Amino acid sequence: MWCRGVRGATIVSANTKEEIVSAGMELLQEMVVANGVEKEDVASVLFTTTQDLNAEFPAVAARQMGWTEIALLGGQEIQVEGSMPMCLRILLLINTEKRSNEIVHVYLKGTEVLRQGNGGR
Repeated sequence: MWCRGVRGATIVSANTKEEIVSAGMELLQEMVVANGVEKEDVASVLFTTTQDLNAEFPAVAARQMGWTEIALLGGQEIQVEGSMPMCLRILLLINTEKRSNEIVHVYLKGTEVLRQGNGGR
C-alpha cells in the first residue's frame, strides 16, 4: 500500500462561511468519488486558500462530512502577482494500492489551468 496525493482546486463564489464550506465539501466529495476513497483510507488533508478567502477555515467542510478523526491542516497560498483569485485547493493524502498514474486529480470551475503547471495565470 502506498500513500498517494490527490490534488484538487475550485473557485469559491464569495468570501462567506457558507460558500467556503460549500465549495470545500463539493470539491472533497468529487475527489473522493473520482478515486473511490473510503474514509478509512484517508491519511490527512491539507487545505489552502488564496488571501481573499478568510471568512472560514475550509477544513470545516471535512468536519461536516464526518471526518472527525482525520488530521486536517489549513494554510494560505503565497500571493503571486497574476495568480488565480478566490481559489481553494486541497491535497488529499490517501493510503491506496493505486499507482500514481491511476490517481484522478479534480479541478472545478475554471481551475483546470492549474493542472497545466502554469500556476493559474
